[in-house]
Amino acid sequence: MPGPEVIAQLGIDPQKLGLELGTGAVIGGIIGFAAKKVAKLIAVIIGLELALFKFLESREILTVNWDKLGGTFMSAGEAATASTPPTWVQTILSTLSVSAGFTGGFFIGFKRG
Repeated sequence: MPGPEVIAQLGIDPQKLGLELGTGAVIGGIIGFAAKKVAKLIAVIIGLELALFKFLESREILTVNWDKLGGTFMSAGEAATASTPPTWVQTILSTLSVSAGFTGGFFIGFKRG
């Protein structure tokens, strides 16, 4: 752990750093909690929609191409994982103190939600 002289040489204000970490943790916790609730709601809506499709298909009211429907989900997932953020190293370094607190708070809020 670096001593006070190293922190002074780097020009880091411990009070400002603590405030940024704490604020990021609180905001991350709130967003993590809300994200889990929204994810559950979306999962329920999609599940109900698929159950409705299956019911209507069993009554021969609707014909569902399940292969095409599954392929659409797969291509959307591949498109989401293919993108790379531009200048991500610079972005991470410039927001590291807030991001660290936010990440911790997000995971705690997501787990508690």
